[in-house]
Amino acid sequence: IERPASPLCHFAQSHLQSSVNAVTLSRGPVRRKTKETEGRQDKDLLRRSKRGWMWRQFFLQEEYTGTEHQYIGKLHSDMDRGDGTVMYVLAGEGAGTIFVIDSNSGDLHATRSLDREEKPFYTLRAQVVNKKNGLPLEPETEFTVKLHDINDNEPKFDKEVYTASVPERSHIGTYVTQVTAHDADDEMFGYSAKLAYSISQGHPYFSVEPNTGIIRTALGPSDMDREQREHYQVVIEAKDMAGQRGGLTGTTTVNISLTDVNDNPPRFTQSIYQFSVPEITKVGSLVGRIRAVDADVGRNAEMDYTVVNGDGLDVFDISTDRNTQEGILSLKKPLDYEKKKSYMLQIQVQNTHPDTQFLSMDAKDIANIRVSVEDVDEPPQFEKINYILEVKEDAAVGTVIGSVSAVDPDILRSPVKYSIDRHTDVDRIFGVYAGNGSIFLQRPLDREEFAWHNISVIATEFNNPEQTSRVPVYIRVLDVNDNPPMLASFYETFVCENAKAGQKIQTISAVDPDDPVGGHRFLFSLAPESSVRANFSVRDNGDNTAGIFTRRTGFGRMHKSTHLVAVVISDGHIPMQSSTGTLTIRVCTCDRDGNMEMCNAEALSSTTGLSTGALVAILLCILILLLIVVLFAALKRQKKKEPLIISKEDVRDNVVSYNDEGGGEEDTQAFDIGALRHPEVMEESKLRRDILPPESLYPPPPLRRTMVPSRGNADVRDFINQRVQENDGNPTAPPYDSLATYAYEGNGSVAESLSSLGSVSSEGEQDYNYLSEWGPRFRKLADMYGGEDSDWDS
Repeated sequence: IERPASPLCHFAQSHLQSSVNAVTLSRGPVRRKTKETEGRQDKDLLRRSKRGWMWRQFFLQEEYTGTEHQYIGKLHSDMDRGDGTVMYVLAGEGAGTIFVIDSNSGDLHATRSLDREEKPFYTLRAQVVNKKNGLPLEPETEFTVKLHDINDNEPKFDKEVYTASVPERSHIGTYVTQVTAHDADDEMFGYSAKLAYSISQGHPYFSVEPNTGIIRTALGPSDMDREQREHYQVVIEAKDMAGQRGGLTGTTTVNISLTDVNDNPPRFTQSIYQFSVPEITKVGSLVGRIRAVDADVGRNAEMDYTVVNGDGLDVFDISTDRNTQEGILSLKKPLDYEKKKSYMLQIQVQNTHPDTQFLSMDAKDIANIRVSVEDVDEPPQFEKINYILEVKEDAAVGTVIGSVSAVDPDILRSPVKYSIDRHTDVDRIFGVYAGNGSIFLQRPLDREEFAWHNISVIATEFNNPEQTSRVPVYIRVLDVNDNPPMLASFYETFVCENAKAGQKIQTISAVDPDDPVGGHRFLFSLAPESSVRANFSVRDNGDNTAGIFTRRTGFGRMHKSTHLVAVVISDGHIPMQSSTGTLTIRVCTCDRDGNMEMCNAEALSSTTGLSTGALVAILLCILILLLIVVLFAALKRQKKKEPLIISKEDVRDNVVSYNDEGGGEEDTQAFDIGALRHPEVMEESKLRRDILPPESLYPPPPLRRTMVPSRGNADVRDFINQRVQENDGNPTAPPYDSLATYAYEGNGSVAESLSSLGSVSSEGEQDYNYLSEWGPRFRKLADMYGGEDSDWDS
């Protein structure tokens, strides 16, 4: 079969390893057998075509250390006949920089050393073109340059330091942790990335599996005791080349801690403890602390204390302080040195959470405690915590109600004296005999005023008055029938003029402040003075009430408008007490149904509400309030004064206020008084106002000021401008801004200035007669100061 020659390039490489790589054979089109070709088989001679080989891959070793360019291979095309008419062109990744080609021969070189871990392969394209016109002679062919890996990377662990823990007392082979390392070399080429783990530090306690990096314990439970050694530092090594000689290694550190298990029982630090406690110590108070130690930690070191034996089981109690794991011995019952001076206790301690895998349930420790009771000078003690006494309210002064008793609990049995706390018996109703504690009356009692009295009795030792105690005494006052019953309220009723005999007009009841044991029983009857020619009768209802009934028919309102009925009320107790109450019955006009229509004036005013006197009092109060309001308004009007100046046209002078307060008489630099004087005086002195002048240059003013002459009819503006120019040209003025005061008040006032600042006080009298010349508005002022007998200097 005749095949045409392939125009594709084929590549050659000098390296031996390249010859074993896969290549592809490029052939021309294959012609299928047809009837036509079969017919010509005999005619055509069998001719073999020339085959073209194309290499798809080149291999290059990484990390080249030579000085010259590294040779990769040779590119050759069938179109190259060796006459120099073709040129090889290279394109793709790194073409011209990393990879170069000889355009004439097709030799391919690498210009620098390459790292496979940085980039494992490069894809390039080659083409043959005509050297003269640059036209391609065949299509581009793509090929790959792969880098051969060398063992140039050591293994690296995921962490520089690992932390792990394992329970103490673990068995051999117990899992601890796993470490992992990675090698950047090619896993598919040789053993450069094949790792093997080993332990270089940590023997003989731990071991590591070579292939997985799993760390396990290597000793038995007895050798892995946290209380002996808690922390271990293990160094693990990872080596490539499957651990063979020449491989690269990497290491990591594993810090392993043994966690605690409850394998140690608590132990007392001493076998016997001694404490002393005063006998007056309160129940619940701390007696002492005992301590047991446990080599375990945390939850495994928690312990419980209990009192298991001794003669103080019911007197003392022990608990555990969960923060310090100490036993707290406390008092459960009061102590008495005179009864028992010491106690012996047996205390047991054991773990709160025992682990039967390491300890038995009987792992506990025992210690003894001796508690000594200290004698203390105690205050007297009463036989009872309180006393309740009873006394009748009619008991005579000096009657003994009862007694209290207290004794000194100490061995000396000091005598005791009694007294009453007067803060609880301010009225001094009761007294107590200091020697025997008998309580007696000092003043009469009244149950209706106070049914109970609460006092405090104090017991004090004779030998030591600071030792005192007190007890409450509750005294109940028993009732005696000493109060008569009385009407429950003021009864004021009415009877109709047409009332019939035997008609009930009112029901009455009574009250009694006494409190009999069987309750009250009141008896009602008509008083003897009301029973003669009686118009009304009293009928006892038997339930502590009574009814008032009429005894005749018809009552005349005009004949007698008011009837008074005296009722005797008595109780049924011994001694019997009784009283007389009076009912006021008014006669009124009623309708047929018995409803009141009209009574006399007194009855009407009493039933309608307010009396006449009350209405008059209310009216008087209203009138007084109105008078107060009117007087207040009048006073406010009188306070309003007539203004001094009625209108703007009637202004005589202006009052200028100088609110400058100097530093006192000795302060001569604070203010120049000359600033407040006349303008002509200011012109004469050019001294600064903020410094002390050498001497006073102002002449004393006359007793009576004369009119200031006009200064050339200059107005205020000219005056101010003149003073501004003077200050601006003054060489002695300060270099900073300062306040200049121009005391010019204008000209033309006949009264001149009224300011006292413009004049100097004089020992002589002043003439104020000129005030009378100023008109009627100054007449009052002239009368005050212009008189001959004016006492101005006084």
